[in-house]
Amino acid sequence: MKSQNTILLSLGTNMGHKLENLETCIMAIHNTIATVVEVSKVYETPAWGFEGDVFYNCAITIHSHKSAQKILSKIIQLEKKLGRIRTNTEQYESRNIDIDIISFNDEIIETENLMIPHIQLQNRKFVLFPMNDIAPKWKHPKLNKTISELLISCEDTSEIKEVGTLQNPTLNLGLKQLNYIAIEGNIGAGKTTLATKIAEDCNGKPILERFADNPFLPKFYKDQNRYAFPLEMSFLADRYQQLSDDLAQFDLFKDFIVADYHIFKSQIFAKVTLQEDEFRLYKTMFDIMYKEMPKPDLYIYLYQNTDRLLANIKKRGRSYEQDISSNYLEKINQGYLEYIKSQNDINALIIDISELDFVKNQEDYIYILNEIQNKIH
Repeated sequence: MKSQNTILLSLGTNMGHKLENLETCIMAIHNTIATVVEVSKVYETPAWGFEGDVFYNCAITIHSHKSAQKILSKIIQLEKKLGRIRTNTEQYESRNIDIDIISFNDEIIETENLMIPHIQLQNRKFVLFPMNDIAPKWKHPKLNKTISELLISCEDTSEIKEVGTLQNPTLNLGLKQLNYIAIEGNIGAGKTTLATKIAEDCNGKPILERFADNPFLPKFYKDQNRYAFPLEMSFLADRYQQLSDDLAQFDLFKDFIVADYHIFKSQIFAKVTLQEDEFRLYKTMFDIMYKEMPKPDLYIYLYQNTDRLLANIKKRGRSYEQDISSNYLEKINQGYLEYIKSQNDINALIIDISELDFVKNQEDYIYILNEIQNKIH
């Protein structure tokens, strides 16, 4: 799955309780549209282009798989919900909330209802100052200047002053308290997608399983009896090597590690696929490696019912997975649940995502983040 889009928004208000307006808007965006990952300071500026009360302005960075047009549509709906009344006049006017898309990745988008980058951003301090807090190195794709450079050349002489700060919703999750999170699930449960998304949104270092590099996997699905043992042994060796290397490499610029697997999955799958004598030999090797592996601070198991798993497997279209049986998936699921029940020293969280789509629906993703937050606290 491709990385999420990085979008910069400018928020403004000059009516009512202005700080509260901005805070309400940020939480509404985070909970229903896209994940808020950066929040600037709040700045007071005079009304632009008309006589009116001073504005409070801030900027936020959001992550989303949605298109620019979809984000725009959602923002207009939110403005209306929060009381913004748009009139037919082209004159500037007071408003209790104003949300503008300033940038969408490094793209240039020019349509009838959307111009990105925003055509006036280089001329407005109330946009540039907040953006400089969260994206000083972002480069204007047309002007080829960073926000810092645009500030230097900006001819706006209006007075601007810092008046407050607002909470960043992703920082409240408490993930910084953890060093290592493992996200597990059955085949097709979405563990890689979730691990990648959390890493991108919360400044984590992702460790993603290198399943595609295993030469035995396609062979195994064609002839399980013949290739089960070499497959499971190669998976065990590769997982052990990858986790040992990546967990040992401390990254100063990341707050935690999030992996889309835990080494114990090797034993769960091996128990289902191997003959009894093969499994005894396998387990001897596994136990030696398992003792040396760091245990995750939080172990998340994504449960999905078998019908949904089969639908996901079909949708992602890996040819060698298309003949996986429901019986096999149910055995794997049972193996995971038995493992979780048997571990007294593991901090486990089971989340049923059978009815969720955390890629398309922001509310579903926030539900998962809230479950994680509740478990941490």
